[in-house]
Amino acid sequence: MRVRLAPSPTGTLHIGTARTALFNWLFTRHEGGKFLIRIEDTDKERSKPEFTENILEGLNWLGLNWDESPVLQSARISEHRQAIKGLLDAGHAYRCYASEDELASMRESQKALGKSPKYDNRHRSLTPEQEEAFKAEGRTAVVRFKINPSSEIVWNDLVRGQMFWRGEDLGGDMVIARRAKAEDIGDPLYNLVVVLDDIFMGITHVIRGEDHIANTAKQILLYKALGADIPEFAHTPLILNSEGKKLSKRDGVTSINEFKKMGYTPEAMANYMTLLGWSVPEGMEERFNIKEASKVFTFNRINKAGAKFDWDKLNWLNAQVLHEWSPKKLLEELEPLWLQAGWKQHDQSWALDLVELIGPSMTLLKDGVEQARPFFEEPPLEESAITQLSIDGAKAALRELAQQLSETPWDGIETDQAQKLISSTANSSGVKKGIIMKSLRAALLGSMQGPDLLTSWSLLARVGQDCDRLSRVL
Repeated sequence: MRVRLAPSPTGTLHIGTARTALFNWLFTRHEGGKFLIRIEDTDKERSKPEFTENILEGLNWLGLNWDESPVLQSARISEHRQAIKGLLDAGHAYRCYASEDELASMRESQKALGKSPKYDNRHRSLTPEQEEAFKAEGRTAVVRFKINPSSEIVWNDLVRGQMFWRGEDLGGDMVIARRAKAEDIGDPLYNLVVVLDDIFMGITHVIRGEDHIANTAKQILLYKALGADIPEFAHTPLILNSEGKKLSKRDGVTSINEFKKMGYTPEAMANYMTLLGWSVPEGMEERFNIKEASKVFTFNRINKAGAKFDWDKLNWLNAQVLHEWSPKKLLEELEPLWLQAGWKQHDQSWALDLVELIGPSMTLLKDGVEQARPFFEEPPLEESAITQLSIDGAKAALRELAQQLSETPWDGIETDQAQKLISSTANSSGVKKGIIMKSLRAALLGSMQGPDLLTSWSLLARVGQDCDRLSRVL
C-alpha cells in the first residue's frame, strides 16, 4: 500500500493540504503502508525552492514523517513527453490546431444556444492533408486525449461510495500538452502528469480533496489508455469557513506556518485537523495524538459533508496540550520567545516557577510572552490600577509594607511570609487586607487581572523587583 501527498510549491503549506497529508499518513500508519511525497514543481514561474522547504518543514513540524525521498515532478519531464508521444502513436491522442480565437468563438456559440461550453472535438479526425495545411499556416498545436462521449466511468470511492460519470460530461477531448510548434510536444499538463507519476511511484491509493472528483474521472480514462492498474480513490471533504464556503486566504490564517507563529502547537493542530472531517469512534475522547488516531482510523468515519473551521475548538485543544506539558517542556518552548522579546531568565529555578504560574491560563504559546512580560519589564499602570491606588489609605498602607520590607533582610519572600506581612500591615494601618492585596497587585503588575498575587510577589521579590516597583509607584 503506497499513498502520496503531491503539493505544488507555489505557496506555503495550506491547512487543506496539511489535512490531506494527515489523512494519507493516518491511513498508511493504520494499514502498515508507505506515505510518500511528490513535489509538483512544473509551474516554472510560480514554483520556488523556499516553498518546497516550507512544505516539508511544516509536515515535519506536524509529525507527518514520510518513508522515501521526495520525488520532484520536474525531473521527469522527458518521461512525460515520451508518454505523450506513445499516446499519439497509439491513436489515443492527437494534435489540435484550433486557435484561441476559434475556441473562444466556439464557446460563445454554445452559450448562445444554452449549452455548456466544451470542446467540440473538431480536430480529432484531421486528414494528413489538413494537418499539413495547418502546419503551413504556421499554426501551433496542443495535444488532446480522446474521450469517448458515450463512455461510462465508475469507481468505488472509499469515502463516497460508488461514483459515476459520463464521458460526455467531461468537456470534450482533454488537453494533455500545452501549445507548441506542430512538430514538438509542449509542456505536459496536470491530469496526464499526475497519472504518469502515480504509476511511476507505484501509488495504490489516491487520497485527496473532493475538488478533484472530476479529475479522477478523466484520470481513470488515462490509466486505461496507458494499460496501467487503476488505484483506489478517496475524496475527502473540504474545509469550510463560517459561511460554509471553501476556506481561502480571504478568511485570514490558512498557512500552517501562520498557525505556528500564532502560538499553536503541532500536537493541537494535528489533533484538530483530524477532527475536520473525521469522527472519533465511540468511547474515544476528542483529545488525542495522531499515533492514537492511526490505530482506529478508517475511511467509513470520514464525513461526506464539508467541515467548518472552528477556532474555539482549536483553541480548546491547544490549551489542553499546553496544560499537559511539564514546566520543563513549557519552558523549553517559551525560552526562545522570551529571547526574541529581549528577555533573559534570571535562573532556571525561577523560570520554572514562572511557567508553572502562568501555564494554567495559557491558550497559545504566545500567551506565555504577554503573561510573563510583567516579570521581565516593569509594566505601565492600567486605568483600573491607577483607580485602585487612589483609594483612601491604599498608598499609605503600601508605604508601611515597603518600610517593613526594607527593615528585614529578606532573601526573596515566600507566600507564607507575604501573608503575614499583609496581615500585619492591615492591622497596623487600619486598611482592609483586601484593599492592600488589590493595591499591591496594581503596584507590582500594573493590572487588576493576572496570575496569583502572592506567587507573583514571591517571584518578583526573588529578583529584587518588588521593592523597586513599590518605591516608584509610591
